[in-house]
Amino acid sequence: MFCSISGTVPEEPVINRSNGQLFEKRLIEKHVQETGKDPITGEPASLEDLLPVKTNKAVKPRPSAATSIPGLLGLFHNEWDALMLESHQQRIALIQSRQELSHALYQQDAACRVIARLTRERDEARSQLENAVAVARSDLANGKRTAEVEGEEEQPAKRAGIPAEVSSEMLEHSKALSKGRKKRIMPASLATPQDIEAFSLISSHPLHKSTKGGILSIDVAQDNENLLATGGADSVVVLFDREASRIRASLTGHTKKINSVKFFKDSSLLVSASADHTARMWRANEDGSYSAAHVLTDHSDEVTAATLHATGSYFVTASLDATWAFYDIETGTCFTQVPSAGAGEGYTSAEFHPDGLILGTGTANSLVRMWEARQSKAVARFDGHKGAVRGLSFSENGYYLATAADDGVKVWDLRKLKNFKTLEAPAGTAAGAPLAVGFDFSGQNLAIGGSDARVVGVKQDWAALFSLSAALGNKGVSAVKWSHDSRHLFVGSTDHNLRIFGGDASAMAS
Repeated sequence: MFCSISGTVPEEPVINRSNGQLFEKRLIEKHVQETGKDPITGEPASLEDLLPVKTNKAVKPRPSAATSIPGLLGLFHNEWDALMLESHQQRIALIQSRQELSHALYQQDAACRVIARLTRERDEARSQLENAVAVARSDLANGKRTAEVEGEEEQPAKRAGIPAEVSSEMLEHSKALSKGRKKRIMPASLATPQDIEAFSLISSHPLHKSTKGGILSIDVAQDNENLLATGGADSVVVLFDREASRIRASLTGHTKKINSVKFFKDSSLLVSASADHTARMWRANEDGSYSAAHVLTDHSDEVTAATLHATGSYFVTASLDATWAFYDIETGTCFTQVPSAGAGEGYTSAEFHPDGLILGTGTANSLVRMWEARQSKAVARFDGHKGAVRGLSFSENGYYLATAADDGVKVWDLRKLKNFKTLEAPAGTAAGAPLAVGFDFSGQNLAIGGSDARVVGVKQDWAALFSLSAALGNKGVSAVKWSHDSRHLFVGSTDHNLRIFGGDASAMAS
């Protein structure tokens, strides 16, 4: 057998075995002589380029297992088993790899959550430290720290009663408000009953930590409707920017739950009443933070309510120690502390009448009392409730008073000094006493909070306009507050979330 140097070995032609190699050699030589080209590649070639190639004529015999059809089937079966075993092992390896990847992803997600929680706790701790430092400086400036160091108990100053000039100011302001109220024009943007019927949940914000008691009080700044203050069972006052959907400040210093928060003339000053027997006045700093301007320690039991006088210059706190105290905002001075008119009447709620001369209080033993604030004199008493009176709200026109206790919400006519309407929970509502009531600015809509959460219309014969229960599930309502134009209702629930209801569902927060 021959092949050319430049080409490949040609395929052996099928010829007689005895003279096949010689015949093949001659054919190749003849082709090269006649054409001068390699018969395989077609490249130029000569006889000198041809080299003899020796091949082994012996052929390796087939194994005995491959010489019959059963043997071949056995080989194929073995190869198939080996292939399936290899495929099975690869599948097991794939499943193990997926499990390891899933475990790694879970670990990475858990690590991210832990990092986020630690970062949040770090920021909160820094904020608490800053507020604690500010409170300590304020206490030191007020002389409280010196008394604590010396082991002396701070003694309340002697109270001479409400000064004559303050009483005159209250009277003149009341006359002006009463005269102007008859000519009061409702703003054009005020929500109509149809708007309230179309309310829906716009957004929900978890502002406080504790789920035991949740948000107990809400107030809206008079000069900025987007700024809300909430008091929670976690002993923290939170200032929330509704427009930006963020917490602007967290005020710490109280050691127990916050029962009431109130803004004063503007958002630069607010008061909080706590179960730690104190009330605190918070003043805004230049950097936007808040610090304690005054720590009021006149009460000997839980401070349950704080309410602002119509002048914007004075406020009252009420306590379970069966006294209410009248304060000056600028100095934090307590002008008078008035004991209860009856034995054991610890106060659970309090609110000033819109004109500012009447103070309404609710007691732990089911009574509602009206006080002439200037003279600190009880002038009326409403009976009929069962259980502590937890909520109390005057209508803006000054005609009605709504109170909430274990037996539902009662509406009182202040002109006739009698109860003319009782709003009980609808049938099928989960058991639980109302915790909050609130008239809106128009005095035409009343929000009720508790296990039964709804809005009723005064001119609709006190019928329900909107129910909050579907959006809240089984979460009770412990605080309600209207926006100035009644187009939003701010609801504090027992699950520490601030929920905002309104008619613009497109503003749903993410």
